[in-house]
Amino acid sequence: MKKLFFFVCVVAVMAFTGMAMAESEPFQLSLTPDVAVHDKSTRIEGVTLNIWGENPQSALALGFVNGSTGDSTGLSWGFLINYADSYKGVQWAPVNYTKFNFMGWQSGIVNYTEGSTKGLQTGLVNYAGHLTGLQLGFVNYAERATSAVQIGLINIIPENEWFTGLPEALAPGMVIVNWRF
Repeated sequence: MKKLFFFVCVVAVMAFTGMAMAESEPFQLSLTPDVAVHDKSTRIEGVTLNIWGENPQSALALGFVNGSTGDSTGLSWGFLINYADSYKGVQWAPVNYTKFNFMGWQSGIVNYTEGSTKGLQTGLVNYAGHLTGLQLGFVNYAERATSAVQIGLINIIPENEWFTGLPEALAPGMVIVNWRF
């Protein structure tokens, strides 16, 4: 009886493990999100090679347009655009866009995070809904900031009150360096 119980438990564990493994794949190759080796809802934990790909992932993503849905992690290296819902890791492309939260390093011509950025943004134009970290660029803008430093030609954090006394007050920004702690 003990052997039968043990056998049933082992089979049950293997079945549940198999189901969990079936939800993720180690490799994705895609022309578009709908023309790909795996469905766009499949989590990729490994490498994705894309013309245009879009999967939840913990992966190295290489392609022209790399899309990440849900909470994703890894390194996305795009020749045109990286976009994500929420991302932890590194995004390198001419344009990087994150809808919710980003943690890590974004580097490109334009880096745009609607939600919260924790980490580093380097580019010509950097935007963060809420910044905790460093922005290095020509134009840096953060709607809100907790602990942040901006280094660039135009640096704006509207919460700062640097210019409140001037007539027709300028935007709360600074040339070269701006900060909020």
